[in-house]
Amino acid sequence: MIRLFTAIAIPRDLGEDLVPRQYGIDGAKWRPVEAFHITLRFVGDVPEPDAADLTEELAKIQAPAFDLRMAGAGHFGEGDDIHAVWAGVEDSPELTHLQKANEAAARRAGLKPETRTYHPHVTLAYLKRPPVPEVAAWIQGHNLLRSPPFRVDRFGLYSSWQTKHGSVYRLEAEFLLG
Repeated sequence: MIRLFTAIAIPRDLGEDLVPRQYGIDGAKWRPVEAFHITLRFVGDVPEPDAADLTEELAKIQAPAFDLRMAGAGHFGEGDDIHAVWAGVEDSPELTHLQKANEAAARRAGLKPETRTYHPHVTLAYLKRPPVPEVAAWIQGHNLLRSPPFRVDRFGLYSSWQTKHGSVYRLEAEFLLG
């Protein structure tokens, strides 16, 4: 079994610009810059043959390159169940198209449909029962986040490996956009 997801890597300089925002929430597990990405499709644990099928289907995706911009900040979960804070991504029809193409490829590869609503973001920290006022203050302090546009000309299939320091990601395959 291998744990997989598809994603857009964040340019290193943009990631470095997000790092100074990683403060102010007690107990937050801030993510390293090399882990910053915009998930397109979480796959989860799959057998190796299914991973090969998915790779084949992802290679068939045809989509144009496009520009994206980071915009805003937020969190997942409510009250005691807030479990992540993130930098948002500006709405983009091209991103929506690419995400839907990734979902279609996963279904063609025999994977179950994703049931969660797609919300593009870059996770900056994972949280476990954080002080809610600190999360609210963090969001208020970062909700005007706007990055310069960056070019998206590829996406990747990544594996996720658990270590004692958290998840580590490895690029398994890369797919160019036209």
